[in-house]
Amino acid sequence: MKPHYDHDDLHDRGLQFDLATLMSRRTALKMFGGAALVTLVGCSDDDNGGSDGGVAAGATNTPRPEGGVTQPAAVNVSPIPTSPTPISACTALPQETAGPFPGDGSNGPNVLQLSGVVRRDIRSSIVTSSTVAQGVPLTVNLTVVDTQNQCRPMAGAAVYIWQCDRVGNYSMYSQPAVNENYLRGVQAADANGVVTFTSIFPGAYSGRWPHIHFEVYPSLAQATSSANKRATSQLALPEDVSNAVYATTGYEQSMRNMVQTPLSRDNVFADGVDLQMAQCTGSVSAGYTATLLLGV
Repeated sequence: MKPHYDHDDLHDRGLQFDLATLMSRRTALKMFGGAALVTLVGCSDDDNGGSDGGVAAGATNTPRPEGGVTQPAAVNVSPIPTSPTPISACTALPQETAGPFPGDGSNGPNVLQLSGVVRRDIRSSIVTSSTVAQGVPLTVNLTVVDTQNQCRPMAGAAVYIWQCDRVGNYSMYSQPAVNENYLRGVQAADANGVVTFTSIFPGAYSGRWPHIHFEVYPSLAQATSSANKRATSQLALPEDVSNAVYATTGYEQSMRNMVQTPLSRDNVFADGVDLQMAQCTGSVSAGYTATLLLGV
């Protein structure tokens, strides 16, 4: 039986929900040191107007191999920064929970083994459905580097990302999107350690700041099971850009949810988001591009 979707019961719920399987990010940093790093270069709002048509349902993600990273620098997890960390900063990214909707076989369905999951455009479902998630366009550029090898790009590493749709549903799990698997996909890093995904700006559901999940794998061949992943983390999206997007049609509930959960109260980012805050460029009308450096 596929899990029933309920924001209060299934979404990331902080320490009470995650401590059974995951250490806090500060503990993870102490234990993993430079073993896993992910840095996202975020978005800056150029256009607060415009609206987005269509209704999105569900979201899916798929792990893929990770890239190389340079020697990690000290991590300062407080206070919450007001601006994203530059992409030039090569520091190991903190490990985070994959949450209750990974779709990597660790908690129910495994999208990583489906034909077509290795793709750039993750907006549509694959195999059994062709539904396309609607929302403000978002291009996600991630650069995977090896923190234990002078931050050299990890060519061939695989990255699996997944996110909720604009109303907060996760494909494969949320009841309205349980038969969908969109907003999930895997890419192999190029010679520069770069992977690029075409998606939509995710919604903000109750209890969580706007975010995108990802896992890093050594290679595409190993990105078929969560047992092979090297890193798991999440990227945060900037407040000004999120506010601009959530003022458009289809994101109304996200605006209300975001106001109720500032970064200081988010159960993943409250202890520090400087290494995970995206830097974004673009506008509501043209779409945004979010960039992040993943130090593994």
